[in-house]
This record gives sequence, structure tokens and C-alpha cells, in this order.
Amino acid sequence: MQGTRDYNPKQMAIREKVFSTITRCFKRHGAETIDTPVFELKETLTGKYGEDSKLIYDLKDQGGELLSLRYDLTVPFARYLAMNKITNIKRYHIAKVYRRDNPAMTRGRYREFYQCDFDIAGQYDAMIPDAECLKIVHEILSELELGDFRIKVNDRRILDGMFAVCGVPDDKFRTICSTVDKLDKMSWDDVKKEMVNEKGLSEEAADQIGSYVGLHGGMDLAERLLLDPRLSQSKQACAGLSDIKLLFSYLQLFQVTDKVEFDLSLARGLDYYTGVIYEAVLTQAGAAPASSDAQNGSEEGVSVGSVAGGGRYDGLVGMFDPKGRKVPCVGVSIGIERIFSIMEQKAEASAEKVRTTEVQVLVASAQKNLLEERLRLVTELWNAGIKAEVMYKKNPKLLSQLQLCEETGIPLVAILGEQELKDGVVKLRVVATREEVDINRSDLIAEIKKRTSEA
Repeated sequence: MQGTRDYNPKQMAIREKVFSTITRCFKRHGAETIDTPVFELKETLTGKYGEDSKLIYDLKDQGGELLSLRYDLTVPFARYLAMNKITNIKRYHIAKVYRRDNPAMTRGRYREFYQCDFDIAGQYDAMIPDAECLKIVHEILSELELGDFRIKVNDRRILDGMFAVCGVPDDKFRTICSTVDKLDKMSWDDVKKEMVNEKGLSEEAADQIGSYVGLHGGMDLAERLLLDPRLSQSKQACAGLSDIKLLFSYLQLFQVTDKVEFDLSLARGLDYYTGVIYEAVLTQAGAAPASSDAQNGSEEGVSVGSVAGGGRYDGLVGMFDPKGRKVPCVGVSIGIERIFSIMEQKAEASAEKVRTTEVQVLVASAQKNLLEERLRLVTELWNAGIKAEVMYKKNPKLLSQLQLCEETGIPLVAILGEQELKDGVVKLRVVATREEVDINRSDLIAEIKKRTSEA
């Protein structure tokens, strides 16, 4: 099927490792987890995604409710909060979402794919939860060792304020925002053309926007823009810029400012964002550093694409609440498929074998007619919680049993022979070094646990 994929055991082993790294981080930050149905009422999803709404997968009408497959995990989360009258929660959700996109499999774009979301809902003091979301992105990307990355930050209010002072009519804010969002894939000239020719913006307004969207920096840039004669006329932009300053002060305390950059071209296409927005991009080795001047075209071909994104969406829950009660939310989504493709390429490139099972010990025999003894011993090991296997053969050759360990990466072999059974011992062999020791049967479990916990 177009835009979907099967995962083989090797890919699954990589995937599980990535998931456990991400889950550990979410739990470290105190999140609980929820689950929601894979489909929602069509009306729940309609009108929440801006120009991307055309990618929603509708299910065939079965003569009842009109349903669609979920497009992301954020809108179902907002629906869940409103339905259950929840006003504060810190939750993560890892699940599949669906988009009728033109798949670009090589870039990790699919029609069915996983999202890993972390969100903080509730009325809190400004920018503290927002800063924690960025800290989480920093932790996950550092721990996965994907190479250098940058986290770009902006604020919807700064964008809207900028559009207003540059002369964009109110009803064109969202559509111009979607065009600005393409700056990471298109040159400024092409973006300007789309604004003027397709979206009907005046040339002058487009040029004014151009003078801002090229700017990026840190807290200093926010301070500079607060003094900008044009931008400072917008109350909204000033509120956004003050929050960016506050955000950077917290990011300094969280020790992540080395990777974070305030970037006025970041727009994020989704309609539901109301405040801070951010996106993490991987930068290829040897690429221009984050602080270098993007104007000289050094950015071209540098970004490997977005691997995480998110922002503040204070109005979404209210859309589902019959009384319109608002619950402020901020969250982040980790682009897991992109990360998988990169990890898979890295695994292919390195000679290291990816283990697809976790078996710690193979129970083997050195002579014939010891099947029952092997089954007895493997049962003891299983009952003690040890990951163990036997070959499904009555009388396997010792060599083929040892070869199985080599092939699948099993580190230990517990060998039974007639003499060992008489002496009440088991010969424990370390596959890597071929060293063998006789262990008392009663000490075997403790010995295996000791040796495998060190690995």
C-alpha cells in the first residue's frame, strides 16, 4: 500500500530503542500517558489544521456517524480534555496518525506514521512549561546522538503583529503564515512570488515582511525588536517579544541555549497555535553554525529537515467545550519517522550488528538424549525471569548450537553433559571469549544474572 511500510525485526529493534529513550525522557519529566481511538468524528477534526485539512483521511460513511482517521494527537487530546472536564494534566501519547499525503518514503513521510507527543495543559505562569518542552526536545535529540541540531523558536503573536504592521489584511494572516512557513524549503524570492501572485498581497507589504523574516538570534534580538519603531507599535508583537525574552532566561537555567535560536521566519503551518512555536532541525556535519548569517545562502542544503515541533495552543480545548471554557496548553511532537530513517541509515553504515532478540543464554547439550534435561533447565531459567532459548531439536550438534549463538548474538551458553549432570554442575560458556567455567546448578541463576547485568 502506498505510503505505508512493514518493519522487519532489525528495524523494530531500532524503533523500540528510540521509543524507550523518548518514553524515559517523558517519564523523567513527570508525564502520565493516555490513549484515544484511531478515528474521531469528522467534525472534531474539521477546521483545526488550516490548509492541511485536505490531507485528512475520511472513512467511508457506514450509514451513521461521519468519521475520519486522526491526523495528529493534539486535537484528540484537546477533545479528551474538554469531554472529561480536565483542566490540568501533563501527558504523553505515542500512537499512529494518518494523512492522505503524497508519500515521500525516502524522507520519512508516510500516510501512516507514529507521533510521540508531550503536552502540558493548565493555567501556569508564563513560559515555564514552554521552556520545559524545549528542554525535552534537547534531551531527546542529544541522547539519540543524531548529530548536530538546532531548535528554532518564534511566537505566533510576533508573526501576527509583524503582518499587521507590514500591512497584511486581517483575513490574509493565516494564508500568508502558511506561505512564510515554506521558507525552509523555498527561497525568499519564491515565497514572495507566492504571496504577491497567488495570495494577492501587495509588493510593498511582502518586502516589509522580507526585512523581518531574515532575522535570527537570541534574547538580544528580542530586545532589539522591542525597540523597533514599526514592530513596537503592535501590542501583540510586544507581548510575544517579552515572552521570548522570558523564555530565553529559563532556557539558560535549563542549559539548552547553545542549540536554541529565535528565528522570525519560523511560522508552523497549523492554525491552532496561539503563542510560542518551535521546531528542531538536524544540521549536517560541517554545516554552517547556528549563529552564522543565513542571508548569504549558506543555509542552502544544510537542514536535513524538521525532527520535532510544537508550540502553545491556548484556544483549542475551548473549541470542544460546550461552555467554551479555555484550557491553556503547550506541547511538542517528536518526528519519529525521520529519526527512524536516520537511525536505520546509521545502523546500515556501521558494521555493528543490531540484535533483534534479547536472549541471554542458550541451554545446550554436548551429547545425545539430553532433550528432557535441557527442557528442565530452560524452564528453571524462564521461571527465574531469565531470557533463555533451546534449539527445537532432539539431538542437535554442539557446533550448531554454538553457531546459533554467534549468529543471533546470544552472549552465554549453558552446556549440559552426562558428567556435568552427575556432578550437579552446568558448564557456562562465554560466547565472545570462549571461556568456560563449571557452575553449581544451584548457583547458575545468580551467575547468569550477574554476568548479564554487567553487559
